[in-house]
Amino acid sequence: MARARAMAARGVKACVGMEASDYTNPEEYPTEIHDYLATFEQCLGSVEEMLKAMMLVSRSDVQKLEPLEQAKLDLVSVYTLNSLFWVYLTVQGVNPKEHPVKQELERVKTYMNKVKEIAEKKKASKLDKGAASRFVRNALWEPSTESEKKNKGPGKGKKRKMD
Repeated sequence: MARARAMAARGVKACVGMEASDYTNPEEYPTEIHDYLATFEQCLGSVEEMLKAMMLVSRSDVQKLEPLEQAKLDLVSVYTLNSLFWVYLTVQGVNPKEHPVKQELERVKTYMNKVKEIAEKKKASKLDKGAASRFVRNALWEPSTESEKKNKGPGKGKKRKMD
C-alpha cells in the first residue's frame, strides 16, 4: 500500500511539472505503468485546458444564458471541482468516501437530476387544449335527425326486395 502511495505521489509530480517521459529510470517505478502515466498526463492536460477555458468566460457572459443553461453550467463546474478534489484526496492517501466531499458530490448529483427532469419537461410536447376539445367533440358527435335525413341519399333509406 505504501508503494502504491509513493507511485501515486510520483504520478502527481509528473502532473505538476515533470513529464512522464522524464521517468526513464526503471528503478523508480514499474515499467508496466509507464503507458498509464503517459495517459494520465494527457488527461490532466486536457482537464487543465478545459478549466482555463471555463475561467476565461466572464460572469456577465454566463448571465446572458437562459436560467436552465446557467444551472447546468454551474452544476458541471461544481461537480468537476469536487471530482478533482476527490482525486486529490485519493492521491494524498485519504479515503474520500469518509470525507465530506462525498456528501457534496451526492448533493450535486441530486440537483443535476432535478435539472435534467426540468429539461425533459421543457422538451415534452405541450397539449393544445383547443385541438384536444375539438377532437373529443368530433369523436363523440351524434348526428341529429335533420343530418340523418341529409346523409340518407338514394339507396340508403329503405331496402329493396330482391325477386
